[in-house]
Amino acid sequence: MPQDPTLAALLPAVIDIARRAAGAILEVYDGEFAVEHKDDRSPLTAADRAAHGVIVAGLQALTPQWPVLSEESVAVPYAQRRAWQRYWLVDPLDGTREFVKRNGEFTVNIALIDAGRPVLGVVQVPVRGEVYAAAEGVGAYHLAADGVRRELRVADYQGGPLRVVASRSHGSPELAQLLAALPGHQIVSIGSSLKICLVAAGEADFYPRHGPTSEWDTAAAQCVLEQAGGQLTDFALRPLRYNKESILNAPFLAFGAGERPWQAALGAV
Repeated sequence: MPQDPTLAALLPAVIDIARRAAGAILEVYDGEFAVEHKDDRSPLTAADRAAHGVIVAGLQALTPQWPVLSEESVAVPYAQRRAWQRYWLVDPLDGTREFVKRNGEFTVNIALIDAGRPVLGVVQVPVRGEVYAAAEGVGAYHLAADGVRRELRVADYQGGPLRVVASRSHGSPELAQLLAALPGHQIVSIGSSLKICLVAAGEADFYPRHGPTSEWDTAAAQCVLEQAGGQLTDFALRPLRYNKESILNAPFLAFGAGERPWQAALGAV
């Protein structure tokens, strides 16, 4: 049996798959499209389906030995999933609400999960043509649309206004209460998994999320953040884990290095 490919070898191939999915998304984005709604009232478009098809076909050709779980897949029972050691976890179009608003703040998320942890992650930004990518043993980096590569490192917060990321479309009373308990801070609003990537890039210090998210929303960006020196944890500061019985995440925090003035404020929520 051939050996599994290394993470370093896989990463460029996964970036290529994400870029092809972005092309399929932009074909829909640049024209007229209908918006449907799932049972949970979240929006769904032809772009979600097109990207799903490109990614699943690409990953199955790349690593046929590993299953693929996508937001747009047919639900896989936990009795089957629990035996998965390695699998791909995919959100073909993260931020469909931002896609519908045409503000460009949506992404393609592809992660490789190994024993409940994201060990490779690619976050592609279709409208900007840029990529956030990471893998264990490789580190984290940003690829601009012109191909310029920049290594990513979280900020080392040592005081001053705390740069807090907030969701563009998912505010909550808990977030307002937390912000009120924080010392001086600045708000940065953006959509999709870009919020976590801002922390990974050192452009923000802290991102608290109280509202519901699913595992495919966070896995790829969590890998990018962790490989850039940051953390994505639940409110007890335990790293988020994957392939749980429930696909839903706990409320979480994304943060960089240095002081944590927000930690005392968590008790106010």
